[in-house]
Amino acid sequence: MEIWTNNDLWLHKNLIKEDAALTKASDAIKNTNLPQMEVSPAMGKFLYLLAKIAGAKRILELGTYYGYSTMWLAKSLPCDGIVISLESCALFADMAQENINEAGLSDKVSIIQGDAAALLKKLIVEKADPFDMIFIDAHKPSYPEYLELSLLLSKPGTVICGDNVVREGELPNISNTSPIITGVREFIEALGTLESVESTAIQTVGIKGYDGFTLSVVK
Repeated sequence: MEIWTNNDLWLHKNLIKEDAALTKASDAIKNTNLPQMEVSPAMGKFLYLLAKIAGAKRILELGTYYGYSTMWLAKSLPCDGIVISLESCALFADMAQENINEAGLSDKVSIIQGDAAALLKKLIVEKADPFDMIFIDAHKPSYPEYLELSLLLSKPGTVICGDNVVREGELPNISNTSPIITGVREFIEALGTLESVESTAIQTVGIKGYDGFTLSVVK
C-alpha cells in the first residue's frame, strides 16, 4: 500500500543515515534489471543494531546478494570482527566484493561463493569457531536445512535471524505446497519445537511490501 511506502520513506529519512558507500551500492542495483531482493534500509539498520546489542564479533550471513546487508553487518563490528557471507551466485559474489572493497570493509568481510548448505557443512567439518550472530536470507526451500546446520555453528547466546518468512500470509494455507512456502513453514515449525532456542516472528510492512522475519536466541 502507498501509505506503507510513504511512511517507510519518512522513517528512513529521519532515522536511517546511510553513508555514501551504502547509498552507492543501493543506487547501482536499482539501475539494473536484477530483482530487488536486498533488505530495506530500516532492516539493514535493524541488523546493525541487533549485532551491536549482541556484541557480535563473528557474524555468519547466508545470502550476500550485492552486499547491502553485509555492509550494514560489517559496520557493526569491532576492529577485530568478521562477517563470513555465503553466496551461491558468482555474479552476485563479485558485485558484493566490489561494493565491500569500495566501502573500505574488505578487512571485515569474507565472501565465500558456493552452495550455502555445502559451505556450512564444510565449516562444521573444519570445526569453525561458533558465530555470535547468523543472518539467514538465502534459498527459501532450504531454510530448514540451514537452521539445522547453523545450530551446529552456534553457541549459547547466538542470535539467529531468518528473513522473508511471512510469504504474504500464505504459511497457514496448507493447500499451498510451493517449495518456498513449505520450506519457510517447516523452518518456523522447527523453531517452535526446538528446545535449544527461543524464538519469535515479526510481521512487517513498508517499501518491501508485506514481509517479516524470525528472531531466535540459542539457549
